[in-house]
Amino acid sequence: MADHSSKLDIVQATAALKSLRSLRNNVGTLFHSLTEGIGLQSGQDSKESRFVAELQQQLVTVQSGVKEFEEAINNVDSVQVNLGNSGHLNQDCTPDALNLYESLVTSYRWTDNLVEYSGYATTLLSQNALKRSTLIHAKRRRIQPSSQNVPPHTIDNVINSVCRSLGDNVKIETFRPYGSSTVLQITLGKIMKGIVVLKRLMVEWVVVKGATEDLIEDGKIDMWGESRYKVFRKVTENANAAMLHFYSPAYPELAIRSFLTWFNSYQSLFTSPCKKCGHHLHNLLPPTWRDLRTLDPYHEDCKP
Repeated sequence: MADHSSKLDIVQATAALKSLRSLRNNVGTLFHSLTEGIGLQSGQDSKESRFVAELQQQLVTVQSGVKEFEEAINNVDSVQVNLGNSGHLNQDCTPDALNLYESLVTSYRWTDNLVEYSGYATTLLSQNALKRSTLIHAKRRRIQPSSQNVPPHTIDNVINSVCRSLGDNVKIETFRPYGSSTVLQITLGKIMKGIVVLKRLMVEWVVVKGATEDLIEDGKIDMWGESRYKVFRKVTENANAAMLHFYSPAYPELAIRSFLTWFNSYQSLFTSPCKKCGHHLHNLLPPTWRDLRTLDPYHEDCKP
């Protein structure tokens, strides 16, 4: 908007300068005619009358030029921009100073327009209520997360219930090596093993290794070591992504059930083909991704 107004001001100012230039030329022609005169001699009455007629025509031309210049001046924005001492930059003949002066005028005009429009907006907003509804609703009580204070026996009951629903091929062992935090060791038959670290009922960390790899080193659970097989490192990455997807502090039991059900779908890691391409292997890897809703297997490059 500021650019459009500045361009319009330039066009109006150009028109005013053109009318002023034309007026100066007409006035110069008039004074030149008055200076030269007609050189009156005897018997030159016809020449005198012709000179008076030309002079009247030039005066009419000057008068019309004055009117045209006044109209052009009235179209030009008459707002005076108070630049203070910066206004003296316009008197400098160097091109850099002239460009700086034009930039200052443009910025001051933009600021003035901003102040003006802000005043209009304030007036309009003060006349209208910003509430979406005139009804007064009671404040809703915030749902307090139920995963913050969960006793250990409640966690054990939830895990045992989930384990029974998943079948006999899943084995879940519960450990608490660091106080109240629960660590789950999940074994999916002869396919793979997993370490799931819980904070109350929320999953905090997941590590997946092969069925022949050890999860316990020096009598301690190895929660940070990676598998030496690429396929299980990919499954670890996907499991941590699924952990974030199923995160729900308001419904922690549903979250842990959904995650363990998703994790159990890896029992067909080496037997189910990709749902998209129909192949078992792609880039020498089986389908290491399971859809978060349908649990369908996909390769890393084929997943939706």
